[in-house]
Amino acid sequence: MGKSETIKSGKVIAPLDQATRRAVRMESVSKATNVTFTLELPVRRFIDAQAKAAGMNLTHYMQKLVEDHVINAAPEDDALALRLAAKRNVIGYAVTLAGEMDAAGKFDEHFILNVVKEAAEDPEFAAQYALALGGKDAIGTRPAERARISLNQQIGRLVKKAVGARSKRTDKGKIARAQVQGTLISTYTLLEKAA
Repeated sequence: MGKSETIKSGKVIAPLDQATRRAVRMESVSKATNVTFTLELPVRRFIDAQAKAAGMNLTHYMQKLVEDHVINAAPEDDALALRLAAKRNVIGYAVTLAGEMDAAGKFDEHFILNVVKEAAEDPEFAAQYALALGGKDAIGTRPAERARISLNQQIGRLVKKAVGARSKRTDKGKIARAQVQGTLISTYTLLEKAA
């Protein structure tokens, strides 16, 4: 029996393909980093209002609060703080650019891709993006790939929210996505605006 085969109820299940193994591994990593805690209802309402005012959902807003604390509390040359600050810069730049592009009438269903492609043309953005993944030496490593996926997902969600768009749906009601090569992102959600 190969490494990726599984025995369940006495039956051998076919080997998992690489994409499935990776998805299981990514889910395991994400579960290992989840933090759960309880907030008093008035605190939750206050933070919810703050998140909405910032154009973010509660999860992203709270993640930003924690990351901002690390950035502000860590020593000036702390690698983690520098990486998180770069991540915040990348996200902020992409959200600002999205607003500018939308105001200029450049919104279409490929808006997330267009924003990222335009942002990538800025050398400072590209440098901050690399730093957000762990630096140029980290590019191509598993931790950098996980960071890239997470960062790109955040960029996509926040760009969508920043311009008041929603995910486009297929005829079957599933979220429509596209794939591309040769850019910072490889998969993105197609967007539309309410009529």
